[in-house]
Amino acid sequence: METIKIGLLGLGNIGAGTYKVLDMNRAEIEAAAGARVIIDKILEKDTEKKRDVPVNPDEFTQNPDDIFKDPEIDVVVELLGGVEPATSFMLDAMKHKKHVITANKAAVAANFDKLHKCAEENDIIFRYEAGVGGGIPILNAITTVLKGNKFFEVMGIVNGTTNYILTKMTDDGLAYDDVLKEAQEKGFAEPDPTADVEGIDVANKLTILMALMFDKYIKPEDIPTAGISKITKPQIEAAKANGCKIKLLAIAKNTGGKFEYCVKPELLKNDHPLAGVNNEFNAIFIRGNAVGDLMFYGKGAGPLPTGSAVIGDVIEIAKAISLCKKCRGA
Repeated sequence: METIKIGLLGLGNIGAGTYKVLDMNRAEIEAAAGARVIIDKILEKDTEKKRDVPVNPDEFTQNPDDIFKDPEIDVVVELLGGVEPATSFMLDAMKHKKHVITANKAAVAANFDKLHKCAEENDIIFRYEAGVGGGIPILNAITTVLKGNKFFEVMGIVNGTTNYILTKMTDDGLAYDDVLKEAQEKGFAEPDPTADVEGIDVANKLTILMALMFDKYIKPEDIPTAGISKITKPQIEAAKANGCKIKLLAIAKNTGGKFEYCVKPELLKNDHPLAGVNNEFNAIFIRGNAVGDLMFYGKGAGPLPTGSAVIGDVIEIAKAISLCKKCRGA
């Protein structure tokens, strides 16, 4: 059986979740991949941190070249977060002919064209399913089985932190500041929640969705964006009185030759499919001219759901590597 070796960049929450998914579902993963899958090296500064995964200390390195220049490593999985040095690391890995997987929506959104061009020039596979919707397989769907559609609309709840806050404000009548504090205590919100509550995270994800669905790359900073930090209890109560809920949405529409996009809190009637998406769950509603209306729903964040999407990309690349080797041997 073929062996696929992975270089993992970062062993934080998502890195550990990816490691755990591979460890607990190894038999199923390797059967699907048609290959043994091994995390061979891990780039990580904090090698002494206690983690709930069985990591061999010999796998750690603090030198990225130990991964990029290792001829036995087939795939680099970037889970560091942030635009830099993550982008530079991914480009370097590609130039060393490594296939690249990431969950880093900020880096992909900021450097979409550059990363795709580098992947094409080096004849490698670049995948980032986990970057939009966590465990929800939205990117694979729109780039494979739904590719034959002309898309008219995408509208999604793609940030678990803000959806959790709005759900608690709606269902429990709590004030924004109180719910934010609770969300931070439960680990649903970062100590600095700006990227989430001001819609920056959602804008990054909308950039990726628009590029793949409509072939239009719009920088995240060029997307009109409003967050939820100014939503008040009276606004929530007024929405409820009118049979509505407020949700933070990523919206893009391409109808009648007019292309519109934004990130903003929106009033949704209670019978709208997205209105029933609560707490940290995500959902993405799309409309295509052949398939009609579809909605993808599930856990949009968290170590295991996101790790599941990362490992799904690993399986697809492993299958492609095996097929390529069989073709060359034919």
